[in-house]
Amino acid sequence: MKKDALEKFVSEHQDQWNDRTPSEKVWKNIAQTLYSSSVTSLWNSLNVWRAAAAFLLCLTSYLFYSQQYSTSERKPMVAQQEFNDIELFYSAQISEKSALVSNEGRFADDSFTQDLQKLEAMYSVLSDEMKKRPSEKVKDALVLNMIVRIDLLNQQIQRLDESKKQRDKAASL
Repeated sequence: MKKDALEKFVSEHQDQWNDRTPSEKVWKNIAQTLYSSSVTSLWNSLNVWRAAAAFLLCLTSYLFYSQQYSTSERKPMVAQQEFNDIELFYSAQISEKSALVSNEGRFADDSFTQDLQKLEAMYSVLSDEMKKRPSEKVKDALVLNMIVRIDLLNQQIQRLDESKKQRDKAASL
């Protein structure tokens, strides 16, 4: 009901309002109200959020790549340190077994000395490569070389023991 009365009042008095224009002061107040409401706070600004997103993207990329490179730089150092520990262990065994073979007398055959010399030469080359450019592959090759030398020395010790047993057996007869 009130709506009908308002509509009736507006339609009856519309001619009185149509010929009037608001003053300049009214338009200035309206303009100030419109522009002041369109100014947003700093956190509601789209440009601030864009800048924050760009900064976050750059920071994430930097952290990702710096971590990637630092771990790849550490790998050679870790490989070198691991090899140093392994080398101490196997070198002690090689020295011990070489001393046993040399105490027993001359080597049983020249192929043993040639094989051992070849392995030592390869070890020297691989060791130089490990010092220049440490890597897992070079470390594995060095460890394999030492294991093969230990195996070769073990075979030679076994041959010397067998020949000693045969000499002792022949001497006891």
